[in-house]
Amino acid sequence: MTPCAHWGEERMLACGDVGGRLSALFNRVQSIQKKAGPFDLLLCVGEFFGATPEAEAEWQQYKTGAKKAPVHTYVLGAASQETVRSFPGAEGCELAENITYLGRRGVFTGVSGLQIAYVSGREALQEPAPAHCFTSKDLSALVAPLTSGSKFRGVDVLLTCQWPRGVWQYGNAPEVNTKACGSGAVAELADHLKPRYHFAALEGAHYERLPYRNHVILQENAQHVSRFIALAAVNNPAKKKYLYAFNIVPMKTMDPSELVKQPQDVTENPYRRSTKERAERLKTSLGSTQEEEPVNQFFFDLSKKQGAGFRGRGRKRSSDGEGGRDGRPDGQNKQPRRPPQASGPCWFCLASPQVEKHLVISIGTHCYLALAKGSLTARHMLILPIGHYQSVVELGSEVLEEMERYKAALKSFYQSRGERCVLFERNYRSQHLQLQVVPVPLARCTTEDIKEAFMVQAQEQQMELMEIPEHTDLKQIAPPRTPYFYVELDSGEKLYYRIQKHFPLQFGREVLASEVLLNIPTRADWRECKQSREEEEDSCKQLRDDFQPYDFAWED
Repeated sequence: MTPCAHWGEERMLACGDVGGRLSALFNRVQSIQKKAGPFDLLLCVGEFFGATPEAEAEWQQYKTGAKKAPVHTYVLGAASQETVRSFPGAEGCELAENITYLGRRGVFTGVSGLQIAYVSGREALQEPAPAHCFTSKDLSALVAPLTSGSKFRGVDVLLTCQWPRGVWQYGNAPEVNTKACGSGAVAELADHLKPRYHFAALEGAHYERLPYRNHVILQENAQHVSRFIALAAVNNPAKKKYLYAFNIVPMKTMDPSELVKQPQDVTENPYRRSTKERAERLKTSLGSTQEEEPVNQFFFDLSKKQGAGFRGRGRKRSSDGEGGRDGRPDGQNKQPRRPPQASGPCWFCLASPQVEKHLVISIGTHCYLALAKGSLTARHMLILPIGHYQSVVELGSEVLEEMERYKAALKSFYQSRGERCVLFERNYRSQHLQLQVVPVPLARCTTEDIKEAFMVQAQEQQMELMEIPEHTDLKQIAPPRTPYFYVELDSGEKLYYRIQKHFPLQFGREVLASEVLLNIPTRADWRECKQSREEEEDSCKQLRDDFQPYDFAWED
């Protein structure tokens, strides 16, 4: 679609979820036009169509031309499975006279230079993504061309269906449940595109956040401020605001000193802590000289989960001259064919008489899978090396590779049951590496909630969990014999804490068992969750049967 000449005009209306109530919306717009118009554009975020027969009948009047929208109206795509059929496809097109579907994602640039970026639908939580969802690829395809130029300062307007997660930080509080609201990917998108106005819906609430800065005071040159406005649904019974009128001069034609003026009520950037600041902190703490990731790699890529890339790096390390387990280069210390043995008794070495073999679920060549003793949930498992290794950073490439295969198998297994996969390792006061793998129901919380829960509880205990950059290996951060705590989320995000002295041994379980996540606080300590041997055997048999279709060790 080619942008129309009127995109450069400055008088606009934005609207929340229409939900098929077209006549109610357009009657209201018409009366506003008479009083305060003319407005040239109406931008609709959230769900435009309704799924009821009444909504369908109303739409037919506009589709056939019996009725006509009083202003050029631009709408986002489906935000639920029920409304997908109302859109002809992913590409934008005219749906009726004066009503245009923008498309899955993209940018319209008007003749005068006004830029409006948009993303339809909700963040996809699984692959393949449903038709009403966007993926990390969509966001990368939108961001990369815009931000690649050195002159990029931001976009004029951003339209999304979902709220950006955490937008309320440092600002005024919205009247929504902030635990379950918004998308982390939309927050990252807003942080990168720096929109002057960002509109969203779907939460049934009206919320105008205080304007926020796009620069760090005294460290960076002043930039324009961003305003986030969430709008309610058309004709909502509580009479919450669903239409917003604004004037805007395109950023490209503005005087720079005018553009960067800061209003009195401006706040810190709500996304700063979760992106740039943490990356800077991480770089400082690691003394990193690595090149920075290209801008289009900040979204976790659902198509590149940690498997292949991580394995590739593992193989490379065996011959790149890095120190091996005893300090010699790996090339001189090839992994012995016979797995290493513990010097004393060990509860987790598979060859050890102490190991509780009735808890074993699957045995591979280098690793095995076991039900966690005193498990948090029925499907809480451990991935363990067969040989005696204390931590992930000590593993040879072949063991790492098989560990990644088990991770991928467990993610698929949990996904089939509507669960997220959280992995954590505590390399502190532990003799043998235990990678804890805990499923969390999708219905209970988002991945972003899990990440936030770990961050918040760590902060409360004066521990600073750092985010490991996407393509960074744990071995690059934790030298051998460094005590650490490590978390890996199903989004590919990884958190790391270098343990200084005291560390709560049940920390990982406590976070997952907390009210905000699994809400089973009494199960935080494994000793309180012990089962009889008979119960353990029954649980294991059930789990073994359920996991078998995903168990590559059966095929190998």
